[in-house]
Amino acid sequence: MNQDRIQGRWKQLKGKVKEQWGKLTDDDLDVIAGRRDQLLGRIQQRHGLAKDEADRQVTAFEGSHPDHRFDEGKPRPGRRE
Repeated sequence: MNQDRIQGRWKQLKGKVKEQWGKLTDDDLDVIAGRRDQLLGRIQQRHGLAKDEADRQVTAFEGSHPDHRFDEGKPRPGRRE
């Protein structure tokens, strides 16, 4: 998925993310910008969760919102989406 599509979907998903993890601020959401690794870090920080628990929650969230996936934050050379 290209960065423009990720950003567009992130705008749609921000409200649902904030509902799920209410301690995340608007500034947090701007930093996260649809990147899964950033989301995990902010959830851990704001909610005081271990990495495994934050990952479990994000995975469950992704499962309940199948049209929305977070970008892994890693470049994907040679891959066109």
